[in-house]
Amino acid sequence: MEKITKGQKATRSITLTEEHVKTFAQLSGDYNPLHFDADFVANTKFKRLVVQGGLTTGLLHALVAMDMPGPGTVFLSQNWKFTAPVFIGDTITAEAEVLSVHDSKPVTQLAICVKRQDGETVLEGEAWCYTFTPES
Repeated sequence: MEKITKGQKATRSITLTEEHVKTFAQLSGDYNPLHFDADFVANTKFKRLVVQGGLTTGLLHALVAMDMPGPGTVFLSQNWKFTAPVFIGDTITAEAEVLSVHDSKPVTQLAICVKRQDGETVLEGEAWCYTFTPES
């Protein structure tokens, strides 16, 4: 596995579909009308169907587990906020940047940002991760 260093970055993107929203609802039980009822959401500030926040944060789980720090990595903590909605059909890109690496443990601090295809930030914050290896 590649050594993680301060300043290192990784990104991962996904286009979120109606099928993603349906599947996430089946898994989580989140059938909020903001995700499924076009008439309901038309009378809110969003005006159109939004995806569940868990789909946005799920991209971050894939990023840290598969890209950087990489396989074996789990979140220890997250401190992020949603700053804008993600709509069905949007492509979002998550970026993580290494802020610090613990000297004696496989622990990494990351700056987190997720943006829509139009460049608007939809989530930002930071997270701490731990990377397990077969010998740890």
